[in-house]
Amino acid sequence: MASVMLACGVLVAVTQDTPGLAVAQFLIFLVLAALFSPLVFPRSLPAGQAQQRSARDGRPVVYWRPGCRYCLRLRLRLGPRAGGAYWVNIWRDPAGAAAVRAVTGGDETVPTVVVRGEAVVNPEPAWLLRRLTP
Repeated sequence: MASVMLACGVLVAVTQDTPGLAVAQFLIFLVLAALFSPLVFPRSLPAGQAQQRSARDGRPVVYWRPGCRYCLRLRLRLGPRAGGAYWVNIWRDPAGAAAVRAVTGGDETVPTVVVRGEAVVNPEPAWLLRRLTP
């Protein structure tokens, strides 16, 4: 998704006659590509490792995927406290995708958050913020 946005930005920029407009449009696509890439999310862990750590310390596990606008909304609203949860990219971890399917009845709907055995699909950011340790 991010590479497609970046390619579109290049394509739009090279078709512009005005250099300033071309740069501005390219920068917009560059920002969008960065937002929808895994770069704005905390480092992803394998599902098994995230679940083990969560069982020990009670931190939430957030299952997500790149390009998901709801995942991005959750991540941005959590701000710097996002690191208080374990993040699992379901596109890189088949066990994570299976965990989400088990909770959602066969769908891979994300974000799915599991806190102390309670699973919530697409939670409100405020709900998760209350469950993060300071």
